[in-house]
Amino acid sequence: MATAQVSLPLPVLPEGWSAPNDFKVLGTLSTANQRNLEPVGPHFLAHARRKRHKRTFSEDERIQAQENVKKVEDDDADDISEPENELMLGRDAKDWKGQDHYAVLGLSKYRYRATDSQIKRAHRKKVLRHHPDKRAATGSSEDDSFFKCIQKAFEILTDPVKRRQFDSVDENASIDPPSKKAASKSPTAFYKLWGPVFESEARFSRVQPVPMLGNDKSTKEEVEEFYNFWFNFESWRSFEYQDEDVPDDNENRDQKRHVERKNNNARKKKKTEDTARLRQLVDDCLAGDERIKKFKKEARAGKDKKRLEKEAEEKRVLEEAKKAKEEQERLLKEKEEVEKAEKAEGKKAKEAAKNAVKKNKRVLKGSVKDANYLLPEGQDAGAKRIDEILGDVEAVMGKIDNEELAALAGKLGGLKLADEVGAVWKEEVKRLEGAGKLKPGELKVLGP
Repeated sequence: MATAQVSLPLPVLPEGWSAPNDFKVLGTLSTANQRNLEPVGPHFLAHARRKRHKRTFSEDERIQAQENVKKVEDDDADDISEPENELMLGRDAKDWKGQDHYAVLGLSKYRYRATDSQIKRAHRKKVLRHHPDKRAATGSSEDDSFFKCIQKAFEILTDPVKRRQFDSVDENASIDPPSKKAASKSPTAFYKLWGPVFESEARFSRVQPVPMLGNDKSTKEEVEEFYNFWFNFESWRSFEYQDEDVPDDNENRDQKRHVERKNNNARKKKKTEDTARLRQLVDDCLAGDERIKKFKKEARAGKDKKRLEKEAEEKRVLEEAKKAKEEQERLLKEKEEVEKAEKAEGKKAKEAAKNAVKKNKRVLKGSVKDANYLLPEGQDAGAKRIDEILGDVEAVMGKIDNEELAALAGKLGGLKLADEVGAVWKEEVKRLEGAGKLKPGELKVLGP
């Protein structure tokens, strides 16, 4: 590399310099040596660039400005780069309320989510591209109207109060609700289309965090919390940004108060309309939410189940009562039948006993008749004999019970001879007299 030798004169001494009088020797200078100097630094590089490309100072500055702008654009192209259309570039700076501040700075896809850092970087990028000095250096005939729009957008978005007012009316950040047909195309379409709608509306909530729509696996409690929150939504939207400008002059105070009242009424009306809009949006979402239908169906099924269980229990109780009644009636009937049968048997037994008594009495009466009324064979029994002996038989039968009657009939059964029959009768009379049932001599013929 070639070296350059530069000779520089010593500076002129100031007036009143009195060094020779006040000079004190503190040391000695070393011997001078010759050194090679290498030119470096940005100014030398700029000089070398101009010499190499044969440019003037103005040409080099213009080209460098273009390259710097391109470099900034390339650096920020990843997240804050948006194409600029002619309509935006031709905006009137006086109509700043009608402009989209996020679009002016190239932050349309971020909007209310844009950070302060992104806003500053986007502003720097736009300024480097559209600054009047830069545009003039590039030979552009564009006026500074869009640059004023950029500055106004930066002013609005860097002021927290003004940015909040603009976000309150930024309809470009809102997402339109889907149609009923689009939301019902597939089981997941409802959540994919309605979810972003509520995410965009959530930015207006005073209460944070905001419950989101969820999916088909959300529980009943989560779904109820979501709709309860949105039906009682508290919005901070105030619509001041769209106010009519209030006159600043002090001369027309009535006009100023009139504009303020007009702005307040307009805000209230827009607030009411926005509340109705949001309520209708929630109603439409609720109407198409299959989870609500599923929960209602499950609730109805639960109620039906309880009702069926209740009816089954009532039926069971009635059937048990019926069975108990039938069993009671059956037992009562059986008891009645048993009693009836017992009564019939008793009656039959009584009839049999009665018949037996009659038979036994016939046997007793027949025994004396067959024995010729206890007279020797061949001797004729007169009427008196017959009456007397039958009277004795009746007297004995009146003193004994049925068992004794049966026993006596058993003894007399089959006997034909007067002695045998008479002996049985005498034995019986003797027994009765011994028992005190008969008095001695009470009988006329059968006595001992």
